[in-house]
Amino acid sequence: SFFRFLSFGCVKMFDSKSGFLRSFAGRKPTPGVIRQVKADSDASSSSSVRQLEVDSEHCKASQSKFESTLSAEIIDLEALRQLTWKGIPSAFRPICWMLLSGYLPCHRERRERDLERKRREYKDCVQQYYNTGSCISEDGTFPNLPDPSTVSDEELAMRRQIHIDVPRTNPEAGLFHDKHIQKILERILYIWSVRHPASGYVQGLNDLVTPFLTVFLSRHVDCVVTATAAAASVVSERVAQIPREALHSAEADAYWCFSKLLDSIQDHYTFAQPGIQRMVQKLKDLIARVDAPLHDHLAHAGIDFIQFAFRWMNCLLLRELPLVLSLRLWDTYLAEGEEFPTLHVYVCAALLAHWSARLRGCEFAELMLTLQALPTHELSFPDLEMLISRAFMWREWYEPSPNHLRPQ
Repeated sequence: SFFRFLSFGCVKMFDSKSGFLRSFAGRKPTPGVIRQVKADSDASSSSSVRQLEVDSEHCKASQSKFESTLSAEIIDLEALRQLTWKGIPSAFRPICWMLLSGYLPCHRERRERDLERKRREYKDCVQQYYNTGSCISEDGTFPNLPDPSTVSDEELAMRRQIHIDVPRTNPEAGLFHDKHIQKILERILYIWSVRHPASGYVQGLNDLVTPFLTVFLSRHVDCVVTATAAAASVVSERVAQIPREALHSAEADAYWCFSKLLDSIQDHYTFAQPGIQRMVQKLKDLIARVDAPLHDHLAHAGIDFIQFAFRWMNCLLLRELPLVLSLRLWDTYLAEGEEFPTLHVYVCAALLAHWSARLRGCEFAELMLTLQALPTHELSFPDLEMLISRAFMWREWYEPSPNHLRPQ
């Protein structure tokens, strides 16, 4: 297959299996500054993709463009989506994520008032749902419970599970080793779960809060993202210096943006998690189409996609990618709005195809170990940009014609 990104904005692609030439004009601009990307006839190997020219900076849009867009009295949300799709400079990420999530209004004059109202509403939720005697002590018990009838057995069990999961969250980031941050994470998860009884708490939700907390706390703490937990004590010192009200604001902002995100994928966390089941099946169909040798190798080894891809969908790759790369990927996801789950499947396909040659050289045991712990530490920002670009192109190619994903 050959992919050529033409300068006049029309993209033509040739499918070597079907002999089908597709042309897309007037679509979303191809991400990155890419002159030409060439793939050899073996589409199964992502390593065969050669990037001839890509901007080395992971955020392609200039700072001046962000400043201009965000300084408008009424922000053009569609223009902001196009700008942020290619990555957001860290200084602008908090406000961009709040705008893209639909949490912050586009009208400048309404922002302060709406923020105060939503943060106050979250404080009320903490008092109503969390400060009811259901708080767990260090030994895992519930001290000073005023009235057992005020908290159901289901809520107590959910609270215990959250208390167990929170310390396990993103162990490589020192931020989430801090007790204050763990308590914030615990409150967010518990309050959301109590307010959404159809799903309640599901393991993996704790991962989905981490990008929002990281970004909103980055306004107060330098170098929030750390390579290892060794810097946890340094991060804790910095967290202790954050004003209490600023911590409360970051917690409330993270809660509401987390809630907005889950509104579009709530069937991922209801009984039997049907949304995730659909995404895993779609990933399997997609790999069968774009990388048949890998698909056949997995089938021959007796590996079902649900065995490794369930977590990819449940945690949106947050356990697979380093957090600093996840933040860049989420710039694109939030710019996609409610369409991001579709793009996510194609990103997973691109990630899987990236290691196709290595995976096809593995037998069952090694194959399972590799799939469950892909060597994503090897990925750079340009690598991630290429994965997003490939996912975008596959989506533009196949999504309008889903029949092309059916077995041939």
